[in-house]
Amino acid sequence: MGSDELRIGTAEREEAARLLADHFGMGRITPDEYETRVTDAYAATTLGDLRPLFRDLPHPHPGFFGPPATPPYAQPTTQLPVYGPDPYAPPAPMPYSQPMPVPYSHRSKTVAGVLQIVLPFGVGRFYTGQTGLGVAQLFATFCTGVGILWPIIDGVVLLVNGGTDAEGRPLRP
Repeated sequence: MGSDELRIGTAEREEAARLLADHFGMGRITPDEYETRVTDAYAATTLGDLRPLFRDLPHPHPGFFGPPATPPYAQPTTQLPVYGPDPYAPPAPMPYSQPMPVPYSHRSKTVAGVLQIVLPFGVGRFYTGQTGLGVAQLFATFCTGVGILWPIIDGVVLLVNGGTDAEGRPLRP
C-alpha cells in the first residue's frame, strides 16, 4: 500500500484546513479556491486526496506529508544545536573599575581631636555633628570621675585614625 492510500483522521483534515487558511491570508489563493480546497480537505479520506490541494502551493505543507524532497544538487546541512547560557555557571566577573571617590566632610579630624582633648566633655563630637555621642560623653564626664578618660581617648583616636561626621563622610585631614 502506498502512502497516498493511507487513511487520515480529523486532526489531519483540520491541519490541512488551517494551512490553507494561512495560504489564503497570504494571498496565494483566491476566496473561491480557498472555499473549494477547504471543502475538499474536510471531505478527504486518504493522503492522496489531500496532496493535490497543496501541489501548487509553497511551504508550509501539512507535516504528515513527510519531509520535503531534497533536490539532488543540494547538500543537506548539519546544524549544531544552539544552547543558552548555563544557569549553573558562576557569574561573569565584573570589569575592573576605580572605586568612586568618597567625598570628604567639610570638618577636620585635627580640629575634632584637639577639641576632644582640650575640652574633654564631648565638644569634638558636637563639632563633627554626632550629638548623641557628644551628649553621652558629656554625661559620662560629669556623672562619673572616670568618664573624663573617654573623651580624651576618643580625641587621640580622632587625631590618629580620623573618623566620620554625622552623615558618614570621612573627616578631612
